Amino acid sequence: MEMSAVRAAIAEAASAVVLPAAAKLTCTGYTPDAVTEPHFFCGEYSVEFDRAMNRGLDTAELTCRVLVGLADDESTQRLLDAMLAGSGPASLKQAIEAARGAPGEYALGGLAHDLHVMRVQGYRWYEHQGAQYIGAELITKILGEG
Repeated sequence: MEMSAVRAAIAEAASAVVLPAAAKLTCTGYTPDAVTEPHFFCGEYSVEFDRAMNRGLDTAELTCRVLVGLADDESTQRLLDAMLAGSGPASLKQAIEAARGAPGEYALGGLAHDLHVMRVQGYRWYEHQGAQYIGAELITKILGEG
């Protein structure tokens, strides 16, 4: 798997969410210097090599973050909760997993065998380049050729 391409494809898939009100999610497949909130980005990852013989399968675990500004505590957290929901128009899980493709197709337009958004964690305050945001992490498992 070429992780730069995988991360870019996941960010593109995440951009399909429909947020309430006039909010628009910005998405990057890399950790940005600065964010335009609300912002989704693909951060660090780990790869377990050689899950099948002859480099047949690698497994990656990707940590993505979503950061939301502090316009008002309650509305900010409602927006974040909508993006962290398991389904619905603002659900990042639903948007990302839509890139799995139809049964029998490769995920992310052929970049991976499959992917699965496994969990949300770290719902808390984040500091990014000196600015404070409320956010959370989404952990995604990706399977692909070695």
